[in-house]
Amino acid sequence: MASEPVMRIKSKTPVPYELTALHLDTHDTKTLCFALPDNATLDMLPGDHLYVHATIEGKQVKRPYTPSSVPGTTGYFDLTVKRYETGLMSKYLHAQEIGDTVLMSGPNPGGHWVDGMAKKAGFVAGGTGITPMISIIRWILAKSLPVELFLVFANKTEVDIIFRDEWEEDAREHASFHYYHVLEQPPSGWSQGKGRMTEDILRRHLPPPGPDTVIFLCGPPPMVDALEASLKTIGHAEQAIIFP
Repeated sequence: MASEPVMRIKSKTPVPYELTALHLDTHDTKTLCFALPDNATLDMLPGDHLYVHATIEGKQVKRPYTPSSVPGTTGYFDLTVKRYETGLMSKYLHAQEIGDTVLMSGPNPGGHWVDGMAKKAGFVAGGTGITPMISIIRWILAKSLPVELFLVFANKTEVDIIFRDEWEEDAREHASFHYYHVLEQPPSGWSQGKGRMTEDILRRHLPPPGPDTVIFLCGPPPMVDALEASLKTIGHAEQAIIFP
């Protein structure tokens, strides 16, 4: 019997998605799993985003979130959300319970990965800037693409590192995957990066500039602006720096 064709979902208007599972990643970060029909997937490339829509305190709020699940997954998709005290939408999403529905539109194209675009890919992330990166990294590793991956991930403290177990497992299982953590408040004996992300760290832990290299950059805007300038100083071309 022929298998049913996979339905690819994309909507310009907000559609309700039911929350079916929750996973606590860190002390302030949750992955929320939303249901899709069994034979359906989101119509997206790795790094594309959805908009989450909500009415909060009487105001219409809309924020972009990149699914953290691998594109092409059928039956569900995940959003990984860090709760910020000042974040209206992150607090709203953290308050949702299994069985609740959340309105979303998209997916919408962002700075995404396209198979064959590079042989070396750098990922520079701060905090929840990691969510588009996980989608792209999971995609490349799941498809065994011939790409060498370099992740440089900045966080405040060790307990803030989202997907930490997965990074360690990826490094053990894939010789092509490298990671380097930078902590503002490292514990004693910490052997990786300390303080802020610097040009020197980027030089040492990302692939060098070249026609077969792309760098994905995502995090708080002040960090992104500073590091974009650093990447250009190092010699990465403007079109090689991608903002998912």
